[in-house]
Amino acid sequence: MTNNREVFLSVDVETAGPIPGEYSLLSIGACDVSNPTQTFTCDLKPTTRNADPKALEVTGLSLDRLERDGLDPAIAMQAFRDWVARIAGTDATPVFVGFNAPFDWSFVNYYFHRYLGENPFGFAALDIKSMYMGATGSSWSQTRSSQIAAALRPTLKGDHNALHDAQYQAELFRLIRHGK
Repeated sequence: MTNNREVFLSVDVETAGPIPGEYSLLSIGACDVSNPTQTFTCDLKPTTRNADPKALEVTGLSLDRLERDGLDPAIAMQAFRDWVARIAGTDATPVFVGFNAPFDWSFVNYYFHRYLGENPFGFAALDIKSMYMGATGSSWSQTRSSQIAAALRPTLKGDHNALHDAQYQAELFRLIRHGK
């Protein structure tokens, strides 16, 4: 499928640890970069009890609560795929955008393939940190979110809520892309 139009979708996840499979994807937040009020968010039931206590502390998420109230991963990923398809429509290619995309991408890609057999984003993701390096000539060590925020002065902040962070990332992406 070759489409000329691209729809940039900012995606953030909260997880129980550093790698998919051994640790659970706990929360997904996403928004359309050009219209951040177009959002998707859900919490997922954990697939394992493995957890890095620091990861849970940062997010404030509880495996017990998510086991009770979270969506089954297959249902969550179907809902996310449906949202991506609705936002992209039939005439656009959805582009995954993330801040330190390799981390978020690894979980999203794993869960899409494990539960649905395919990833609507294809096989690539756009990393905001790398984009910032290219746009500014900065070093990798200068791509911490606090340093980028100091340079770009976004109105939003990240707070480890997947949806809020996706909207914050979308703002950073717009500021970098439009040279502000």
